[in-house]
Amino acid sequence: MGPMTSEHSSPASAERKLAFLGTGSMNGAVLRGIVASGHSPQAINATVRSDQRAETLRTQTGVNVLIASENPEANKLAVAGADIVFLGVKPVGIQDLCLEIKDSLAPDTVVVSVAAAITIEMMAGKLNPGQPIVRAMPNTPLMVGAGAVGLSAGTTVTEEALAEVVELLSGSGIVHVVPESQQNAVSAISGSGPAYAFYLVEAMAKAGTELGLDPALAMDLARATVSGAGKMLADPQADPVAMRKAVTSPNGTTERAIATFDAEGLPQIMKHATAAAAARAAQISSELA
Repeated sequence: MGPMTSEHSSPASAERKLAFLGTGSMNGAVLRGIVASGHSPQAINATVRSDQRAETLRTQTGVNVLIASENPEANKLAVAGADIVFLGVKPVGIQDLCLEIKDSLAPDTVVVSVAAAITIEMMAGKLNPGQPIVRAMPNTPLMVGAGAVGLSAGTTVTEEALAEVVELLSGSGIVHVVPESQQNAVSAISGSGPAYAFYLVEAMAKAGTELGLDPALAMDLARATVSGAGKMLADPQADPVAMRKAVTSPNGTTERAIATFDAEGLPQIMKHATAAAAARAAQISSELA
């Protein structure tokens, strides 16, 4: 399949039947993003483990929720008649979940996994032959319409089916179709990336406190600054290098801070951190294969 990208377009076939098995942070973000972009919640089934989580999800999204702890058939019932099924349990449980639901899926139901490190081949080995499979690496900012998703399609996924998954997700973020060999890198940059930004806010706030600011003030300033910079970067034409240089006056305070980042190896730290994340994803794949 050729390259396909999309950002912030309205979802196609708003009444297509969807199922979400497991609605933790990542699959929950996908679900909420799709509902927020206009998909009918009445056309969506979701499964959760507990009654408390079920009530929260029903209240927040309006989707049909089945409780796995109360009904052993919840996952099978949720996928019956579904056009697209999103798998959102922990990576260690994806293959067992595929085995559980495989005979409840229609032959053309597209199975989309949002679990890190689980390959298309691993899922194909647990589903019926020919089942269309898409591997997705989304991130949690999908919940606020500012997410990023990497998609890779199995050999039996049609161009039309892949385009539909792209459109469903593009209502709440940017979507890029990439070779599956790049998914661990996608995970290291955008999948884990929001945590890097949150960690930066933590570090900035702590530094502000050590400079004498009240802790609450330091946190408020750090949070607003990173959030504001993120909004500036939301423009697809935004150039972070040019934006940084525009704020960095010669021989000024920002220049001194950036020089310190470079001297203490921030670019190398980021390189090593993302490489470690990608390597861990590959290791998890090997352990679960």
